[in-house]
Amino acid sequence: MKPRILIVDDDAGTLASLSRAFALEGYTTVTAGSATRALERLQEEPVDAILSDVVMPEMDGLSFLARVKERSPDVPVILMSGQATLDTAVKATQLGALDFVEKPVGLERLLLTLRNALRLDRLQRENRELQRYWRDELSLIGESRQMASLRALVERAAPADVPILILGENGTGKELVARAVHDLSPRRDQPFVKMNCAAVPAELVESELFGHEKGAFSGAVAQRRGRFEQADGGTLFLDEIGDMAAPMQAKLLRVLQDGEITRVGGAGEIRVDVRVISATNHDLDGLVDAGRFREDLFYRINTLSLRTPALREHAQDVPALAVHFAAAAARRHHWKPRQLSPDALALLQEQPWKGNVRELRNVVERVLILSDADPISPADVRAALPAGAGGSAAGAASGRGGSIPAEGALREIVDNYEREVIRERLRAHGGHVTNAARSLGLERSHLYKKCRQLGIDIREEG
Repeated sequence: MKPRILIVDDDAGTLASLSRAFALEGYTTVTAGSATRALERLQEEPVDAILSDVVMPEMDGLSFLARVKERSPDVPVILMSGQATLDTAVKATQLGALDFVEKPVGLERLLLTLRNALRLDRLQRENRELQRYWRDELSLIGESRQMASLRALVERAAPADVPILILGENGTGKELVARAVHDLSPRRDQPFVKMNCAAVPAELVESELFGHEKGAFSGAVAQRRGRFEQADGGTLFLDEIGDMAAPMQAKLLRVLQDGEITRVGGAGEIRVDVRVISATNHDLDGLVDAGRFREDLFYRINTLSLRTPALREHAQDVPALAVHFAAAAARRHHWKPRQLSPDALALLQEQPWKGNVRELRNVVERVLILSDADPISPADVRAALPAGAGGSAAGAASGRGGSIPAEGALREIVDNYEREVIRERLRAHGGHVTNAARSLGLERSHLYKKCRQLGIDIREEG
């Protein structure tokens, strides 16, 4: 799309000559004979840059600049004047003008200034989008060296239109990394299509990937486009590619080499333009050595590889992730936002997290379901951890270990868990209510109230 430039000047001749010159350079121009009219035009349609005279009747260029920055602070504005003074130039800069040029305007200088303004605006906009993207991407949160390195690699890899292989344990966010690569690439406005190779029966993988014609096999009652066709122009994410059967590996290799697919039961070849991102939790080098994964396919999908670190390798990011998951769950379920206490965050950080980020997210959501506390205490966290984790005697003794019962009302489930946690804490402190309350992050009176509500006889828990 051609950049749209708003030209503001009370001289009709200047408007006409600049419009012609900019049009010859490939710009679309919008003109206004006054600052008031220019503000009206800005309400009607957005522009990419503004070129305005300073000396105009009714409203001068400086006042116009101030109004523009109130409404559209990111739009670059270049001011020009035949009566330029140092004081005017300083005021223009203070108000947010990108540049100030003197009339008569040299066309080459003006075009260079405009190109620089548009380039700077694009870079600033991309930087804001990039910062917002990383701030919102839940699995890529973290200030550790490992996560900073991963984000940097994603940013470098995204614009290069080459196949990428993502390696990492289950639950480390491989799909989110694939989405990040797609969203930061030139294909961002095209489809992102995914397929889990391990979740599709071997006999159906070819149909899923390449599609099929009507009547190609029993049950093929209509023509169906496969994942490659669905992703045409965009990105295809093949998760768990290490589980793909050998015959299918050969067919995938041919498609990646030729850029053409044939539907099952079809005769003609269909060209597709797809960037393939693959992921696996297997050691593909080992599978190649064992003859279970084609070496030529391995090199075809592995132009560039990224590794998602296990959560235990960057445990310092656990508190930030937990806080993010808690806030995200509250927004998604329309719950009241609640905080995790520093001790609760420390306990989460101590866990091994064999299931990585996915397990952490599940535990945080489980805590929010099972506890009404605000802030969330270490005891609340222990009650939600798997059996044997976090020293949850209550969870281990009950055999539940933080797993959610398949049946029962939510209130009953929550009460049962709270009752077990409070009893365990009272026993641990020899029935000392004040110490038990302090360890739970509660006021002494609040603990007494909880015990009455839950039918706990404090005298029996010493």
